[in-house]
Amino acid sequence: MGLNSFLKIFTPSNRVFFELFEKVADNVATMGQKLKDIVAEPDFDKRAAIIAEVEDLEHANDDLTHKIFTELGRNFITPFDREDIHYLATSLDDIADYIYASSKKINFYRVNPNDSGMRKFADMIEQGTVHVRKAVGGLRDMKNLRQITESLVKINSLENQADDVFDMSIERLFATEPDAKEVIKKREIYQVMEIVTDKCEDASNVIESIIIKYA
Repeated sequence: MGLNSFLKIFTPSNRVFFELFEKVADNVATMGQKLKDIVAEPDFDKRAAIIAEVEDLEHANDDLTHKIFTELGRNFITPFDREDIHYLATSLDDIADYIYASSKKINFYRVNPNDSGMRKFADMIEQGTVHVRKAVGGLRDMKNLRQITESLVKINSLENQADDVFDMSIERLFATEPDAKEVIKKREIYQVMEIVTDKCEDASNVIESIIIKYA
């Protein structure tokens, strides 16, 4: 299907999908920034306040995701394949879930987040969520496929870097941390933060599938 044919199927009733996806992606990018703020904040109570904001955003995204599924059941005509709408909504929701999980574990385990591995993960997550937002925003009209593609390539690159950071962080942790409990705590946080980058890549793959089909 050519782009002109694709645009013809847009109706006011199904533009709501783009609005909902963009709101979810905006929240995800905000959560990515707040996770970076959490890792940079040395004070436990101040971190807790930021984590509460992340929790609110995660709950807001749960509501938005539910609305997407409701609209999917309500609308016969959708802007792209129903399966892709479902997959994209699910993958974005997963990003939010794992960012929140990462945030919670930092204070729950009372670890010092001033850790090179956590800082690197937080930076990559922040970058990844910004590019997810850019890519999702480009789906509305698909006029700038190059920009969308550049964001998708960046997301995939960040996921590959995260694998390397995970391995190096684990190696450093076992070599320098004498407290077995701290090793267990930090390893689990690394794992959850690395999963965030995997979920960003999942969303990237869905978006790539959509633009291949409809651009």
